[in-house]
Amino acid sequence: MSASADSLLDIRARLCAFADERDWDQFHTPKNLAMALSVEVAELAEHYQWLPTGADSELDDAKRTGIRHELADVLMYLVRLADKSGVDLHAAVLEKMELNAQKYPARQVRGDARKYSEY
Repeated sequence: MSASADSLLDIRARLCAFADERDWDQFHTPKNLAMALSVEVAELAEHYQWLPTGADSELDDAKRTGIRHELADVLMYLVRLADKSGVDLHAAVLEKMELNAQKYPARQVRGDARKYSEY
């Protein structure tokens, strides 16, 4: 197993323990977790709102900290949702990358950001 898969398993175990210690598992339904995930993504996007590009040079330390924390929230809800939905995120990413490689052959799409249906 790769280090990234190990990391996701570690995060999943820590999140399960955290929820169990607080008796929050009853609230962690796939619907509730998906909704919480969307809120955290919006909070992440808020840090970039009104910036020209969101490049590192446009961020101060407070923004970087906020972005780091929101990214952590997004990942935590994503891992928890995957766990509750029976999805192996590592395997799902590998599967999706293979599908994307078929949709977007590197030789055909290099340097072009159009959607696969536009080729």
